[in-house]
Amino acid sequence: MAGALRSWRVAARALKCDQTALRASFRCNRFSTAETTRLDIVGRRALSPLQSRLPSSAAIAACRRKFSSTPASRHGNITPPKPGEGLKITFVDKDGDRHTFDVNEGDNLLDIASYHDLEMEGACEGSCSCSTCHVIVEDEPMFDKMEEATDEENDMLDLAFGLTETSRLGCQVVMTKELDGLVVRLPSMTRNLQASDFESK
Repeated sequence: MAGALRSWRVAARALKCDQTALRASFRCNRFSTAETTRLDIVGRRALSPLQSRLPSSAAIAACRRKFSSTPASRHGNITPPKPGEGLKITFVDKDGDRHTFDVNEGDNLLDIASYHDLEMEGACEGSCSCSTCHVIVEDEPMFDKMEEATDEENDMLDLAFGLTETSRLGCQVVMTKELDGLVVRLPSMTRNLQASDFESK
């Protein structure tokens, strides 16, 4: 009886009868032993062509994709420089307090701020698709020493609150020896608008 119950759907299709009626008959145990055996056999025969088309376990194992992963990028995951070898950078926070740190060449401003728990959001995780790491460079000659902003960065800066002529995204400003002594100010507010907000739905 158990075998017939497992194959009632296939048996119903093979016998071209109503599945609901067939299932009700099984529940009420209206079939004789001979009828139950016949349905079980029909169901198994209907299944056998499908089973023959299924790939073997070895074939499935051979086609299975291997899983791999890479470490997720983490903000603020920087190494403090050795004494006397670091570059100086100063952040002026929203309250006007100044915070000066020694950093390594190659560190970006978003990672530096995150590492030192400054209030810089970085909603897009440094992918240059939001404006929440907006900073304002205090010294224009220092601003001119930076690499020119890309079109993608300029697009995001257009969304920034309090945009100025010396605005940059912290995730895109990488410290170099030429930027030693850099001073940047954090705007009083940020707009958490991301590039994905403007994609057509």
